[in-house]
Amino acid sequence: MSKQRIRYAKTGKAKYISHLDLTATMQRAFLRAGIKLKYSEGFNPHPYISVALPLSVGCESICELMDVEICGELTPDALCGFLPEGLNILEAYIPKRKFSQIKWIDIKCELHYDDPGQDMIIGKLSEHFAKTSIVIQKKSKSGVSNIDVAPYIRNARFTGGDNVIMTAKVSAQNPTISQNDIICLLSCDNKIMNPSYLKMKRIEIYDKDMLLFR
Repeated sequence: MSKQRIRYAKTGKAKYISHLDLTATMQRAFLRAGIKLKYSEGFNPHPYISVALPLSVGCESICELMDVEICGELTPDALCGFLPEGLNILEAYIPKRKFSQIKWIDIKCELHYDDPGQDMIIGKLSEHFAKTSIVIQKKSKSGVSNIDVAPYIRNARFTGGDNVIMTAKVSAQNPTISQNDIICLLSCDNKIMNPSYLKMKRIEIYDKDMLLFR
């Protein structure tokens, strides 16, 4: 048995697969592909599958990571034809670092506004995200609390087009800046910045020194 790390994309229709359903989906794909998984012992054995930074339902990503323990080695095309539309294996390799070392995520958000005044909106957004303090209400397992998220969002940039495109680096964990947090940021100070809808996509992940995490 060996531990393998999978880097995969979760896009299109697959973005609506929840974290729990994703684990079950991957497990079934391994079984159909004839790849033997390692299971825990005891009365309720389960496969050794660990997902880094579970993705919110509705968000897309091209940089998701999952560790699995299998018999033998894994290639990116081993699960080809066994995964649902939108789930694609990009890399498979032996991991050398722990998920706890992930600190930052590159994100890209598509913001749709019914108001055509994009230049004014982009100006407001740029001004808002340049603040040294932005306090929002953030939900967690322990409840709702006020948190200053400004230190956990870097290099926010906004460009126009059919929709306003936001790119930024956000904290991956402790705390995690989620799509809901971005929505709170856009609506907490000025209704002009509140989009009619927002689509977020994870692009890349980094460690605390902004080095690519693999």
